[in-house]
Amino acid sequence: MILFAVWFGIAAYRKYSSGGGYPNISLSAPLPGIPKPVFASVDGHEKYETKITTLENGLKVASQNKFGQFCTVGILVNSGSRHEAKYPSGIAHFLEKLAFSSTAQYGSKDEILLTLEKHGGICDCQTSRDTTMYAVSAEVKGLDTVVSLLSDAVLQPRLLDEEIEMTKMAIRFELEDLNMRPDPEPLLTEMIHAAAYRGNTVGLPRFCPVDNVEKIDKKVLHGYLRNYYCPERMVLAGVGIEHEQLVECARKYLLNVKPVWETPAVTNVDLSVAQYTGGIVRMEKDMSDVSLGPTPIPELTHIMIGLESCSFLEEDFIPFAVLNMMMGGGGSFSAGGPGKGMFTRLYLNVLNRHHWMYNATSYHHSYEDSGLLCIHASADPRQVREMVEIITREFIQMAGNTGEMELERAKTQLKSMLMMNLESRPVIFEDVGRQVLSTGKRKLPHELCDLISKVTASDIKRVTAKMLRSKPAVAALGDLTELPSYEHIQAALSSKDGRLPRMYRLFR
Repeated sequence: MILFAVWFGIAAYRKYSSGGGYPNISLSAPLPGIPKPVFASVDGHEKYETKITTLENGLKVASQNKFGQFCTVGILVNSGSRHEAKYPSGIAHFLEKLAFSSTAQYGSKDEILLTLEKHGGICDCQTSRDTTMYAVSAEVKGLDTVVSLLSDAVLQPRLLDEEIEMTKMAIRFELEDLNMRPDPEPLLTEMIHAAAYRGNTVGLPRFCPVDNVEKIDKKVLHGYLRNYYCPERMVLAGVGIEHEQLVECARKYLLNVKPVWETPAVTNVDLSVAQYTGGIVRMEKDMSDVSLGPTPIPELTHIMIGLESCSFLEEDFIPFAVLNMMMGGGGSFSAGGPGKGMFTRLYLNVLNRHHWMYNATSYHHSYEDSGLLCIHASADPRQVREMVEIITREFIQMAGNTGEMELERAKTQLKSMLMMNLESRPVIFEDVGRQVLSTGKRKLPHELCDLISKVTASDIKRVTAKMLRSKPAVAALGDLTELPSYEHIQAALSSKDGRLPRMYRLFR
């Protein structure tokens, strides 16, 4: 039988290899006797528009349909560390750690995880300076359970004494880890915000200060939740589900639900607008033993210099995003060629020319009332002064002429990064939730791409000139013996060439 099959296969191959055995039909012509194919089509982009409904209690429900068996659903609250002016700093950090613990309906975190497991689900909570986000990814069939669970986790947490004690331990450990980890970026970001917005709104600590860990208890948490966890400050966002289905679940579980804390007749919400102050935050620290081992990281001093940009609600937000992409940067060791940021200014002008610099990266933080564009750089402590001058010169050169190719590359990179990130369902969920929470609507990716395409070299020059008029914010970490004074950094950013004032020393 096997031999026959082999022989038959060879015979068939010989028959058709000559070409004579195939019917003489053009590849572009439809095959006879086969029904005409029906292709899937989308009527414009309407089927993928974000749908928004506001319930009677003020809660917004936003959804974006996406093909697949799984969905991401969550509640975003207009609450974060910036709202803690009247409370001990660290409440948002506590709430992040306490999320998805025991509730009125579920006896423990394990019960919640087991319930989600039945629907192939996972849960997570993240807080930032202005938003708290509770999210669940699970099968679409489990939507009812997911929304019920989210409502319970957000509005009915038990906040038991033992849970609060465990959270205090977790926070203490995280604060120790923050000071010991080799990557200083989270600590520097905290410091640059404290310098830029001294003692107000987004300048308040995102991580709970050590002194406040013992001050926060159930009473303090309830006092905060009473004012900030109200329906008009929330959005229920979902990706991968039908809008009507999500609205129905929202009405069922979020419309007439009384939270575990008493709802006050008048909420006492902090509506302070971010006040940019500029300034310097220094942290002298021995960085020589941060990363020991077979390939230890050398001792480095980290500097971050920032200037005020704009809020994400302003039109200048897009030119600032293009400028940030144009500056780019990264570490001194980075694999990859074009498209990986190797042609950005901080690579070409800084890392490629100064071998002793270990890092030069641009960051853009933007909020509803202000923003901060900063450059983080790392080098040997003996070369800190030279490193600071290189950064200040880069800031000044931003106001110079921008090449057409350089600008087009930055715009293309920004668009490709935007579109690639929005391939991911959790990222779409966060984008939908944050936009609807802050503006009440959502700009679709193609609208953002159109706005990016319209950015010109004169826009870059204009926003840079506006930015350079603000006082600098400086964060410095490590051995700061060679760090120039704040006044000298400010003078360099006010000069034409970005150079620091010369210092003449009699003895060195």
